[in-house]
Amino acid sequence: MFDELSEKLEAAFARLRGRGVLTEADIKEGLREVRRVLLEADVNFALTREFLERVEKKAVGVTQLKTVSPAQQLVKVVYDELTAMLGERREGLKLSSVPPTVVMMVGLQGSGKTTTAAKLARKLKAEGRQTRLIAADVYRPAAIDQLETLGQQLDIPVYAERGHQDVIKIARNGIDQARRGRDRVVIVDTAGRLQIDDDMMAEREKLKAAIKPDEILLVADGMTGQDAVKIAQGFDARLDVTGVILTKMDGDARGGAALSIYGVLKKPIKYIGVGEKTDALEDFHPDRMAGRILQQGDIVSLVEKAQGAFDEDVARKMEKKVRKEGMDLEDFLTAMKQMEKLGPLEGLLKMLPGVNSKMLKQVKDAQAADPKRMKHLEAIVLSMTKEERKKPELMNGSRRARVAKGSGRSIQEVNRLLEQFREMQKMMKKVAGGGGPGGGRRMMPPGMFGGLR
Repeated sequence: MFDELSEKLEAAFARLRGRGVLTEADIKEGLREVRRVLLEADVNFALTREFLERVEKKAVGVTQLKTVSPAQQLVKVVYDELTAMLGERREGLKLSSVPPTVVMMVGLQGSGKTTTAAKLARKLKAEGRQTRLIAADVYRPAAIDQLETLGQQLDIPVYAERGHQDVIKIARNGIDQARRGRDRVVIVDTAGRLQIDDDMMAEREKLKAAIKPDEILLVADGMTGQDAVKIAQGFDARLDVTGVILTKMDGDARGGAALSIYGVLKKPIKYIGVGEKTDALEDFHPDRMAGRILQQGDIVSLVEKAQGAFDEDVARKMEKKVRKEGMDLEDFLTAMKQMEKLGPLEGLLKMLPGVNSKMLKQVKDAQAADPKRMKHLEAIVLSMTKEERKKPELMNGSRRARVAKGSGRSIQEVNRLLEQFREMQKMMKKVAGGGGPGGGRRMMPPGMFGGLR
């Protein structure tokens, strides 16, 4: 997501670094490149023109400050305008004061609507909101089966009626059951078509009038660029959608849909799908996304992700032990397992400031070369005796050879793991030492960066 866009924008700004004052000619030169980059990313032409006009107006005459260069100030201007283009501020789900909140999911067939409905239900349940799914897609073969299977996996109730195609009756009955069950939110999964047609839209309009949803969320495929914007316009014209969920944003999406859809519709992007797993749905924050695009990182989202993934009790116990006794290989293994819960390393690195596309490619290539690396490291550690895990300094040549043979890995991999452990051990000592008497700053959750290399 946005990798190519980020790389090209960084290259455009690099040409302006080192200049004491940015002249109008400098700005025009830099923005010509930014214009090309945005259009290549499939951003709406009119939005691109307006965006560049605003940036140019704010940036011309920016001069050298004591601590901030003109190029850095230009990046700040671009950041502010990107944030505005993406929606300015986070807009969450609007919850009804009288439950259940009714959410109607719409979109074309193949956009990931049914899976996204389940992902959203899982997210709401994790936030403490009792949620129910309604299978109102009666046309696509196996759509009801798919939603029921997802519901069983997530332990979320699914209301379905087989044998008839009265979508309005199904939705009403499902909402009535949700009221009786005291559900906080009910999500109605509707049918899609391969393209917008009058019959589909007429049925959606009738369904909207019948169930009066609090939210109408359009699920759009982020891989389709400007087509996603045109589709969104078509749905909005007939249904007045309240928000958008962009799916498949973990793929080779150029970013045009995300950068255009709010500017064209003035309807917020509320969530983005970043993977196939049911937990791969993220809140959309325009300011944080602008930071990611400009390679400024997104530490807030990274910390939130870590807080959601880490077992707090395990982290506290490990922190206490590391402070008191230092770190051993059993702690290292625990840290790696915690790290795995955060998802692919490449996705985490994108949230760190200054991580560029070259670094991400190296990590991606390493993951492709050894996709089971975490499992291999675990096999190595578990092939050691308990004493060796407690005292890694015991690992001489013969012990390393034995562990390599027992784990089915090479001696070189055993050596790399021990070297990585020593580096992490040093880092943890530094972090733990920052606490000091009386509390000080808390140590980051162990495992936050274990296994980065």
